[in-house]
Amino acid sequence: MSFVVSLDAVNFGSGYFPYLRKRPGMSGYHTIATSLREHVADHGALDVDTLRAMTSARCAKLFGQVLGEGPASELMSLFATALRDLGAAVTDRHDGSFTTLVMSCDHRGAALVDELDRIPFFHDVSRYRGIDVPLYKRAQITVNDLAHALGGRDHDDMAGFEDLARFDDIDRLTMFPDNLVPHVLRIDGVLTFAPELLARIERVDDITSGSEPEVEIRAVSLHAVELLSEALRAVGTPAHARDLDTFLWNRGAGSIYKAAPRHRTRCVYY
Repeated sequence: MSFVVSLDAVNFGSGYFPYLRKRPGMSGYHTIATSLREHVADHGALDVDTLRAMTSARCAKLFGQVLGEGPASELMSLFATALRDLGAAVTDRHDGSFTTLVMSCDHRGAALVDELDRIPFFHDVSRYRGIDVPLYKRAQITVNDLAHALGGRDHDDMAGFEDLARFDDIDRLTMFPDNLVPHVLRIDGVLTFAPELLARIERVDDITSGSEPEVEIRAVSLHAVELLSEALRAVGTPAHARDLDTFLWNRGAGSIYKAAPRHRTRCVYY
């Protein structure tokens, strides 16, 4: 359980990934996930004391990076902050126990999202033309990942945790708005970007976190996936937004999607 929540605490940095030292044949995300998984296999789960003492140097060693290499070094600093904040939150509010954290939510994914939202880097809310736009990519995906990891489907070592990982409202999760699913939706013709925005993306300009175009890309993608889900249900094919997100995210590994640039934003939300 510590592994899942810790991984989602650092499940961001796509705007930094072009500068990351990636493992052969792996994306930025899979480089980070594999590094953490191997560390846990070799040294055990990250407990709250380890998390609270995390530093940029320790993150660089854990994730196979070198400090001083520009944006990648900045990302390691952000990872260290994210893990320290997670360790502090679990210590201060849940007696240092990730099990207590999940149990406190009483099988409600929304409650876990609210709890994680109290941790600064999980607070994925942007101000857009006078209104707050909550997107909660990483908080929501933590609920989804826990349900999968602790559901007992493919993890014999997690047997007995099935009820703990039961979130009765899990089908209310939206898609997990990042920069890959919007890219897939655009390439597939579901979304159309304004020419000036598309030109910025093709130049690999940084799209500032919280700017109008950045919020619009993520929010409109979320809405599009909800419409796709509704359309599929209307023809008798149950498809929840969280499942469509997984399908579209995996689809993004195809060559047609990799051949075109997607928007890059350096932030702590995705």
